[in-house]
Amino acid sequence: MEKKRVFVAGHRGMVGSAIVRQLAQRGDIELVTRTSTELDLTDQASVNAFFADAHIDEVYLAAAKVGGILANNTQPAEFIYQNLMMECNVIHAAHLADIQKLLFLGSSCIYPKFAEQPMQENVLLTGVLEPTNEPYAVAKIAGIKLCESYNRQYGRDYRSVMPTNLYGPQDNFHPENSHVIPGLIRRFHEAKLEGNSEVVAWGSGRPMREFLYVDDMAAASVHIMELSKGIYQSNTDPMLGHINVGTGVDCTIRELVETIAKVVGFEGGIRFDTSKPDGTPRKLLNVDRLASLGWTYSVSLEVGLEKTYRWFLDNQDQFRA
Repeated sequence: MEKKRVFVAGHRGMVGSAIVRQLAQRGDIELVTRTSTELDLTDQASVNAFFADAHIDEVYLAAAKVGGILANNTQPAEFIYQNLMMECNVIHAAHLADIQKLLFLGSSCIYPKFAEQPMQENVLLTGVLEPTNEPYAVAKIAGIKLCESYNRQYGRDYRSVMPTNLYGPQDNFHPENSHVIPGLIRRFHEAKLEGNSEVVAWGSGRPMREFLYVDDMAAASVHIMELSKGIYQSNTDPMLGHINVGTGVDCTIRELVETIAKVVGFEGGIRFDTSKPDGTPRKLLNVDRLASLGWTYSVSLEVGLEKTYRWFLDNQDQFRA
């Protein structure tokens, strides 16, 4: 049996590595990966040459420059430029190489800051974005529209999934540039080791957020990629070709912080620094379309946090600041 050659762009990142774990279990797939030093996805000529020679059948586009509020605030140019370049180069090169199937991974930050909750796919471009990550969101919206445009003009089958906030193995635990869950896991862990009496969390603790364990995200991505074109299109507005991926369940940041403290075993106090920004008041995805396509999440938040903390403990050496 001839194996299907599948290129996972961004295979060392949190999402890409989870997709690789999913696909590696399959006997009918030959995984193709390249590190950023082997293939610079922001270099159009290099990307075109790779696709011209690699004989790829399908693409999972998980490569992205990502970060938390601080990183988005301080590096807006890098966030919009690098993400635009990667997705433009990969999607166009896949088309030039006559690759019919591609899955683009976006982000729930594409939706307006004050969108009605839970957010349905059709609220895209109906209001202003959250200012703290607008450049990143604009790049991800462009990726959706790239896929839609190649589908409409050339009959491609380029699909887009919009995950909620993700966490899990291979996350970025940097003390300044991380997202909320890995940042808090590291902060509580170090506070426990140092015997600190208190941990400070950003913001008021009131915003609501939804979180999805990254292996669930990978499973959903493969599920959506492998749906027949007819089933996928029957559940997707042809002018709105993206699908939300999440749990459909949210919690307050305060509840999240308290759960992480419990998982890590930190027994001191928690103080919320209200001088720090809260970001969007609530971000919850409507996942009815995904459910209608036969997929729901399986890893609860507390179980996912326990898995993530265990992975962090096993890989601490790479996170020494």
